[in-house]
Amino acid sequence: MSHVNNLESQHNDPGFANIWQELTWRGLIHVSTDETELEKLLAGDPITYYCGFDPTAPSLHLGNLVQLLLMRRLQLAGHKPLGLVGGSTGLIGDPRPTAERTLNTKDTVSEWVGYLQAQVRRFLSFEGDNAARMVNNLDWTAPLSAIDFLREIGKHFRVGTMLRKDAVASRLSSDEGISYTEFSYQILQGMDYLQLNRDYGCVLQTGGSDQWGNLTSGTELIRKVDAKSVHALGTPLITNSDGTKFGKSEGNAIWLDAHMCSPYAFYQFWLNTADADVVDRLKVFTFLSRAEIEELGAAVAERPFAREGQRRLAYEVTSLVHGVDATEKVIAASAALFGNGDLSVLDEVTLASATAELPSASIGADGLGIVDLLVASGLSESKSAARRTVGEGGAYVNNSKVTDPDAVIDRAELLHGRYLLLRRGKKNLATVEVTV
Repeated sequence: MSHVNNLESQHNDPGFANIWQELTWRGLIHVSTDETELEKLLAGDPITYYCGFDPTAPSLHLGNLVQLLLMRRLQLAGHKPLGLVGGSTGLIGDPRPTAERTLNTKDTVSEWVGYLQAQVRRFLSFEGDNAARMVNNLDWTAPLSAIDFLREIGKHFRVGTMLRKDAVASRLSSDEGISYTEFSYQILQGMDYLQLNRDYGCVLQTGGSDQWGNLTSGTELIRKVDAKSVHALGTPLITNSDGTKFGKSEGNAIWLDAHMCSPYAFYQFWLNTADADVVDRLKVFTFLSRAEIEELGAAVAERPFAREGQRRLAYEVTSLVHGVDATEKVIAASAALFGNGDLSVLDEVTLASATAELPSASIGADGLGIVDLLVASGLSESKSAARRTVGEGGAYVNNSKVTDPDAVIDRAELLHGRYLLLRRGKKNLATVEVTV
């Protein structure tokens, strides 16, 4: 499932003097170790940089997508990425602000490492002079004894400094407190940076600004142990203009795995972006140029009803994550649901994901009368109301208008031999699964 490996379609905007200026314009730099030095570093010879992803779930999510696309932008600028999936840090878990994590089994974490590595690979190129590498911090932590870890790494960390880290401080003031296990997480992440600096000459780590304490634990460790100066870059946490949390739909995370969040649901999430947020989302989540984004921004301001910015945003991000073919199927499904396309050409998976949020019902093969279908699906509250809907020309089965209240739907019309899409009027939809 290689989607973003059509890498020729991605490029950095030539309208900027260097990649740092482009990242600044896109709003991707919230905090960094030294802006002047980093801009000079990224405008010079290729450097090696890394970002880490912990397997605390079987998929990455939209917050991780920010980092994946940042990694890709830096690679397009000629730099060399290291994609780290934390086989050891995933066993511990980064401290959350509210409560202790439930530790997953070693087998589960190992399995999820494979899933996340596959996702990371889709966003980077592993060929050419600046080919990406995948690394796993379990490779250097597993052989290390607890005594060696404390002597060689732990002695360089001051408890007072560790206590001031935001995540640790918030947990200490909570009823939950914090375990020594999670308290030690920042030491493990700092050790990762030291190891990657020694093995690959890595001089930049990227991550979310909420990870700043963990990012700087690595820069400080390298300074103390090897007397070297290295860098960290923190991206801003993305929030919606109305104050709600970004990356959630009805309280659920938007995952990058198609089985955990279907391409149809993923596309709809972006399509529902508020006008006030569209331009910022285009900057962060697409490779469109500044000129293209500014043009779309003008369209949103002048013709908000046309939803041009949202449609382009949904197309671009869904194509990056799920591929162009899946995205075009989603668009075809969206059109077909409301009578502007052929439902019969949709494959069963796409049809199922497109109709997943609709009211649904099961009915036996002897209940295919249009009135029975409308009532069973909940589109009509009674048989008399259903007859009235049909008589007024407001009943549709698989986008075909039904005008006879006594009509019985032929089984040959079932989609994939089992489904019917019902519509009352222009916007009221439901599905019926016909059982044998």
